[in-house]
Amino acid sequence: MAKKKAAAPKYEAFKHPEATSPMRPDVGTQAAFKKKKPPVTYRYDSSLSPAMDWDGENPARDEAEQILSELTERVADLRGELEDPELDPNLRGRLSIISSRFFMLTETLKAMSRPFLNWAGKAERHSFDVPTLPLFVHERLSTKAIVQTLRRHKREQLTQGTMFDLFGDPHHSIADQITRAYEYPDRWVNRMILGDSLVVMNSLLRFENLAGQVQMIYMDPPYGVKFGSNFQPFVRKRDVSHGDDEDLTREPEMVQAYRDTWTYGIHSYLTVIRDRLSIARELLSPEGSLFLQISDENVHHVRELLDEVFGAENFVSLITFKKTTGASGVRLSAVADYLLWYARDIERVKYREVYADKVAGETGASQYTWAELPDGSRQNFNTFDRLKSEAPPGSRVFVHDNITSQRPAQGDDVRSYSFEGKDYTPGRGTFKTDRKGLDNLSRARRLMGLGGTLRYIRFLDDFPVSPLSNIWDDTVTSGFAAQKLYVVQTNPTAIQRCLLMTTDPGDLVLDPTCGSGTTAYVAEQWGRRWIAIDVSRIPLALTRQRLLTATYPYFQLKEETRGPVGGFVYKRKQNNRGEEVGGIVPHVTLKSIANNEPPVEEVLVDRPEIEPNITRVSGPFSVEGTIPPPVDTPGDSDGSAEVGTESNGKFADRMLEVLRKSPVLRLERNRTVTLKNVRPPAKSLSLSAEAIQTGEEEKPVAFAFGPENGAVTETLVHQALREANMKGYAHLYVIGFAIQPNARKLIDDAGAMGVPATYVQATPDLMMGDLLKSLRSSQIFSVCGLSEVEVRPAGDYQYEVELLGLDVFDPVTMEVQHRRGDDVPAWFLDTDYNNLCFHVCQAFFPRTSAWDNLKRALKGIYDDSVWDHLAGTTSTPFGSGDQKQIAVKVIDDRGNELLVVKALAE
Repeated sequence: MAKKKAAAPKYEAFKHPEATSPMRPDVGTQAAFKKKKPPVTYRYDSSLSPAMDWDGENPARDEAEQILSELTERVADLRGELEDPELDPNLRGRLSIISSRFFMLTETLKAMSRPFLNWAGKAERHSFDVPTLPLFVHERLSTKAIVQTLRRHKREQLTQGTMFDLFGDPHHSIADQITRAYEYPDRWVNRMILGDSLVVMNSLLRFENLAGQVQMIYMDPPYGVKFGSNFQPFVRKRDVSHGDDEDLTREPEMVQAYRDTWTYGIHSYLTVIRDRLSIARELLSPEGSLFLQISDENVHHVRELLDEVFGAENFVSLITFKKTTGASGVRLSAVADYLLWYARDIERVKYREVYADKVAGETGASQYTWAELPDGSRQNFNTFDRLKSEAPPGSRVFVHDNITSQRPAQGDDVRSYSFEGKDYTPGRGTFKTDRKGLDNLSRARRLMGLGGTLRYIRFLDDFPVSPLSNIWDDTVTSGFAAQKLYVVQTNPTAIQRCLLMTTDPGDLVLDPTCGSGTTAYVAEQWGRRWIAIDVSRIPLALTRQRLLTATYPYFQLKEETRGPVGGFVYKRKQNNRGEEVGGIVPHVTLKSIANNEPPVEEVLVDRPEIEPNITRVSGPFSVEGTIPPPVDTPGDSDGSAEVGTESNGKFADRMLEVLRKSPVLRLERNRTVTLKNVRPPAKSLSLSAEAIQTGEEEKPVAFAFGPENGAVTETLVHQALREANMKGYAHLYVIGFAIQPNARKLIDDAGAMGVPATYVQATPDLMMGDLLKSLRSSQIFSVCGLSEVEVRPAGDYQYEVELLGLDVFDPVTMEVQHRRGDDVPAWFLDTDYNNLCFHVCQAFFPRTSAWDNLKRALKGIYDDSVWDHLAGTTSTPFGSGDQKQIAVKVIDDRGNELLVVKALAE
């Protein structure tokens, strides 16, 4: 008989058809986007003011506490009177209102008298303001879309249905994006957002009305100990050193959280954490939970903050989880971190029991030293090690347990029971079951006499799992596990347990501190919706790669049409040794045996049924960012007219001050350009600053600053070049946070037009204004390369793109330095770029074997040569789209995104 051919592997992604989110516009529409919202003022709880007049030697303290105690008693008496069934209904109503009012007042007084955490500046700061900015979609990504490109060598037709299935793109018109943004509900797409978590969370609240809709928040903020060693400035360099300028990064979230290296130390750290917790709480649902990961250095302070923001009554647990097996420190080794778990409302919090396998001799089963041997005899091996080595195969491990209760005997309670010819009594209490139950236990061979005591036999396999405690010692990443992507990467096991305990499939999970993307990765794995936020491009670059190339088991869904929100399928299964291996396990108890009842079945939420022939990949997700709408001022249509407004004047002054304090521009391989005499230019129309560039020959150079919240435009560059050439500067530096492709091309061609120019990327922390109290030479300004790509025909109306490399202009030598295309962390291709959102049709990771997992999972569908493309510098062939142009985005070592656009030949 011919052997049945195995089914070809399939790939699918989970969808969330019932969930929606407001339509967000594409990044190219921001110039026309006019919907503005004012900043929001968040006020702290006035009852927690640190100006406590009762403290110290004030004799009123004792009197006030006595009055509060008396009030509490009177309220209790009043509530007792309300229970009188003969009370007049009208009087009951009036007394109920009075009782509620007095109860609220007494609780307020109690809150004011509680101990509090104080720090410098807290008493003076009663509120904080957060700008309300819209979110614009920069990229749409989907592993399925990339694999489709491999298969068909073309992007699907731009219909609304196929665009959403592939990219999660609703494909709205530009007019709709501008006029109906944040009004029209779209189908849900998971989201990565670039921006300060404070601003982004405020945008989710005010633009998208997400208050009360997030089920779980996982925060892994900086621990507040060492500035440099918790964040990495480069994609490829994971090991960093605290205090080393070469390794010092300047990411805004870290700058805010680590101001102990700046001015106010731990005082500023506490302010920053409290502000974010205050907004995060508003996002949580009434059943929601927040987990905050922290080390032992500041766990006591952060817990006090959480008590203040969430209320001490909503504290759920302090979880200790092991992070390393190695020793560190000169005294006791620190091998664990902590998870502070708080509920939005402890009375309503969602909780799902999570179990760990019960292993004899380990946590939850340390007393299992007895065994029932294959011949039916029973033996105590005293220690687990002896049981493991001496018990014959087929033995059943058990522990003997108490069968008596301390409850005084009543009525028909059994006072004596005869077992194996000996009478046993329950002492001063009673047996936990009646005589019939004892007889059932005896017939089931679940009783044993031990001295003068009757005991109940509990086998290890009666319930092969045990509930988790708040000590997790199995969360250490093995040395053989996948290498960390990020210097402070958390083991997925810890986050997975938090997620499984407090959410259901389809629930929304938020991570305001994305890092390496472990929360997003775990949420995707378990069918939860997710939003991940980070202010640095480095974590988002790493997370993007991790999600695009990830593979997961395909969990069977109860209702395919509803997606994960309909729930996963769980079944009871046993292996050939009779061991429970399914997601439903029986829980055999004394009660079930005594009453001759079937055991209760427990669901193990981490063991859903898996579809064996389907490899699951990440669903579509977007990359978004915070960009405010333009200021209403007359001028050029591209927004360059904003230059010269009061807002831009303040920003230019701040940038000038930063450049004075940190007059170093970073080049490739840590080479630098040093400036002196940085000052504003005289009578300038387009230039922002001038300086002297030091070196073998000093020369005057000019600077043009791009907008605070937007990309450098071609008009801005053209005007600055014209003025720099007219005034005889030797070089023009254009500093921005982003740049349009045509503006970048103009900069790189500037040398042939008169004054050579260089684009300099600024780190986003420069937007933080007053937080920059002091500066040190670091990664503030870096010279970016320009992608060099070649587009060529590939036959049959097909094209292919090759990344030749990066060209980086050296303003010192006036020469172009070239880096090979295979020496970049990642590059992406949009085969039909519409000048708005970038759709990642093909994703390449030349330095790594990032696609290997998916390659193995889909073995047999594609030749190895197809996957080789995605680890190299040449794309797979593709057809021409409606736009007749392509875009290539290269990610450099600092996470900068370098975009180049090319037209396709007709």
